[in-house]
Amino acid sequence: QVQLVESGGGLVQAGGSLRLSCATSERTSTLYNWGWFRQAPGKEREWVATIGRHGGTYYADNIKGRFAISRDNGKNMAFLQMTNLKPEDTAIYYCAGNLNPDYVTANPHEYDIWGQGTQVTVSS
Repeated sequence: QVQLVESGGGLVQAGGSLRLSCATSERTSTLYNWGWFRQAPGKEREWVATIGRHGGTYYADNIKGRFAISRDNGKNMAFLQMTNLKPEDTAIYYCAGNLNPDYVTANPHEYDIWGQGTQVTVSS
């Protein structure tokens, strides 16, 4: 069973930065599209960003310019660098893998594997 493990969440003041990591032991992760999603209390899971298997990056409008998604195929990892964090960024952040991507999607139902989530809290 493929597993994804996130790390890097925490408590930060508004304007601060965090870098989230997502790791898998699966070498075939080089074929994945990696996505980051987040879910705040009482809200639906929200797409944040996706990086395609060829390195193309895609972002939600509300985080564009502040967050950057990247991947390291040699280490089977994906990252989400978050800067200029705002209180409204507070959520549990999840990484996800789309194992057989024909296209880039923001639909969480089209991602096949998920991590357990990491809490990000931004204080004002």
